[in-house]
Amino acid sequence: MISLVFKIRFLNTLLFLTAALLLSGCSTFERQGQTYNVHAFWVQDTLKQPNHKFRKINRMTPVLHKNSVVAGNALDGLVAYDMRSRTELWRLAIPQGIESSGAVVRDTLFVGSNNGRVYSVDMSKGSINWEFDTKSEVVAEPLLDEGVLYFISGTQSVYAVDASTGKQNWIYSRQDTSGGMTVRGGSKPALSNGVLYNGFSDGSLVALNAKTGTEQWEITLNRNTRFKDIDSSPVIDEDILLINSYDDKLYCISKDKGEIMWSAPFGGPTTPLIDGDRIFSGSSRGELVSLNKKDGALLWKRDTSRGIFIEPSLFNSLVLTGESQGKLLMLNKIDGSITGSFEPGRGVFSKPSIQQNKIYFISGEGNLYGIEARYQDKSEIDYLK
Repeated sequence: MISLVFKIRFLNTLLFLTAALLLSGCSTFERQGQTYNVHAFWVQDTLKQPNHKFRKINRMTPVLHKNSVVAGNALDGLVAYDMRSRTELWRLAIPQGIESSGAVVRDTLFVGSNNGRVYSVDMSKGSINWEFDTKSEVVAEPLLDEGVLYFISGTQSVYAVDASTGKQNWIYSRQDTSGGMTVRGGSKPALSNGVLYNGFSDGSLVALNAKTGTEQWEITLNRNTRFKDIDSSPVIDEDILLINSYDDKLYCISKDKGEIMWSAPFGGPTTPLIDGDRIFSGSSRGELVSLNKKDGALLWKRDTSRGIFIEPSLFNSLVLTGESQGKLLMLNKIDGSITGSFEPGRGVFSKPSIQQNKIYFISGEGNLYGIEARYQDKSEIDYLK
């Protein structure tokens, strides 16, 4: 009986992998005599058991560690695979799963969980070094700097924790008295010259002393009556901060004084990307925009009817993003036109990890994908077919 069950599970897994690789949305785009090919070379269901209940938000960015890839899902926890053999190396059960992306130093991963704990994980063994209980879910990515881990909890408290021991250095607690609804998410802190910058669900941006947690300055940005959340991480560029505010605006703030220098009407939940004199950012209305960094003037805009765009990143001179209910997209930086795309099914919430021409991400369904995207000549395309 055991042998028969094993064979059935093996055949089902094999059929899933074969179908996924054959049917997922590989694409080719031709322009000016060149062919841009996007194809999957690996897909893996990260769930230990099928999910027949409510769908969860799977958005942890996979961690590329030596010759392995570590992925987290919002049901089971963490799992590591060998990149070459694609076999499972270890699995670490985390009750209620993981949505937060992690911070990494050498062999250690620091990551928050839906059960309210932040974990220090040995990625070579798949074991827990320590765990820190915040009593509320942690969906925001932590920041690691000089042996200190900074993160914000679901109760809008900022913690500073010793990364080697898991002992608390300080806590900054903030109570949201607005009484409004909030969007599920959280802001990763940003650090510059000993000052920690944090976005909160009440629409405020607060600067704290990184050593003590004492407040340096505060500014209220989002005064909307529906959603005030700042789930975007502040992006530091010389003497300015860029911060995205849900359903409101993208703000450019002076780093030292907390004064608004300019704003653009494209607020959203994702962290903006700076590339030279351009900004790329998504909005809560399903827009991805390119703005002039100097004054926020609109350069181009792309719309989607398939949810919202995830946090953009750079990929071989292209802008890499995804639709929360649609495809992974590679866009031309100059005009926003589509150079390549990949349809994983059930959308993309996970910001991808990039390794040369390879992209790793987890889909909305909890499947870990490895895809390759690059310009190829016709003989290579024919060979792949």
